[in-house]
Amino acid sequence: MTRWTVEYEGASFERFYRRLPDHAQAVLAAAIENVLAVHGMDVCSGEWGKALGGGLYEFRIRRSLNTILTSAGLEKSTDVAADRPTLLRVFCTFHGDRIVLLFHGYDKGRDPSAQRQRREIAKARKLHDAWKRRDDR
Repeated sequence: MTRWTVEYEGASFERFYRRLPDHAQAVLAAAIENVLAVHGMDVCSGEWGKALGGGLYEFRIRRSLNTILTSAGLEKSTDVAADRPTLLRVFCTFHGDRIVLLFHGYDKGRDPSAQRQRREIAKARKLHDAWKRRDDR
């Protein structure tokens, strides 16, 4: 199976990632490496992803680190927070057959409101539109 190449667009994703608690960073990194990079666009055919229209997608993480590692056939973490459920959303697009571009995300567990979700999707659409305008993608 060919792995998808994961790319990060701009500084928005890095800012989001660095603001997460350590356990949430570990969950997100494991989900990107063991789910998104493995399955690519197919994540949207199940609970891991959702098409938002116009080529924008939401990568949905609602698992603990150990659940993700176990599902990937990897050894569980001994970290005390490894079984803590984490609820994150990350926005991305798929370009060609191998590229995943991650724009930014948010911790839905901290603020699950519909208003926050609409605001974050609007921000992702702006970043996605700016990316598409460059080089006429």
